[in-house]
Amino acid sequence: MCRNIKPLFNFDPPATDEEIHDAALQFVRKLSGTTRPSKRNEVAFERAVNSIARCAHELLTSLETSQPPRDREEVAAKARAKTALRFA
Repeated sequence: MCRNIKPLFNFDPPATDEEIHDAALQFVRKLSGTTRPSKRNEVAFERAVNSIARCAHELLTSLETSQPPRDREEVAAKARAKTALRFA
């Protein structure tokens, strides 16, 4: 799995359209094996990003949970602490 794609479900505030688009972009980059498509493939690349972003948005809005929303800062702090231990 792409390390740059972060979980977006069940956060307060909810994931923004920009965050969803960025995750879709990372996914397409991983699948295609390139960060910037050639001129010939730009349209297909962008169409894929938009399609995946729409699907991801639909998924995130339709998922349900009984858990309380997670705090973004708390999750980020845990990730930083885990990274500090790993690379210390």
